[in-house]
Amino acid sequence: MNVLGISGSPRPDGNTAFAVRHALAVLAGSGHATRFISLAGKDIHPCIGCWQCSSDRACRYDDDMNEVLEAMRWCEGLIVGSPVYFGLVTGQLKTMMDRCVVLRPSYEAVMEMSGKVGGALACGGFRNGGQETTLQNIQTFLLQQNMRIINDGPGFSHSGATVVGEARGDELGLRTLENLAANMANALARRHED
Repeated sequence: MNVLGISGSPRPDGNTAFAVRHALAVLAGSGHATRFISLAGKDIHPCIGCWQCSSDRACRYDDDMNEVLEAMRWCEGLIVGSPVYFGLVTGQLKTMMDRCVVLRPSYEAVMEMSGKVGGALACGGFRNGGQETTLQNIQTFLLQQNMRIINDGPGFSHSGATVVGEARGDELGLRTLENLAANMANALARRHED
C-alpha cells in the first residue's frame, strides 16, 4: 500500500524531516510504497476561503500545493510531522492543511481522504515541549478529512510519535516513530481486508 510522509518543517533536513523519513523507512521495509514531501521552500499560497474549489474541484492557485494534493490522492496512509512552534504546528503546515479544503469541497461531495489512515509525529526541544498539542493539531486536520487516525500503538499508545532534541539521538523518540510506522502497517492491512 502507498504511504505518504509530509514534513511540515521549514528546514528541509532537520529533525522533522529525519523523523518522517525514519517512519517511512520502517514502512518501506515491510513492503509499502512510500513517498516523502518536505514543505520547506514550497510556494503554497494561503487559502482565502473563496470556495471556488466547491464548484471547480480545483483551487484557484496554481502552485506547489498541486504536488502535495496529487500525493495525498495517491496514498492510502498519511504520516504528517511538524516541529513544535509555540505549542502548535508550523505556519507552513497550517497553510497546507487549509489548502486541503479542495479534498472536501462541499458537505454533499465525497471526501477524497475519507477512510484513509493517518498518523502524526511532533518534534520539540523538550520532552514536554508542546508535542501533544502539536499532535492534536495534526489529528484535528486528519479528522476533518474523515480519516482513520492511529497513534504510536503498544507499548506507548500516546497521541502519536514524539521526538525530543536531535532526532537521531533520541532513542525513545525513535521507538515511538517505529511504533507509529508498525501501527500504520497494521491499520493499512486491516483496511485492505475490509
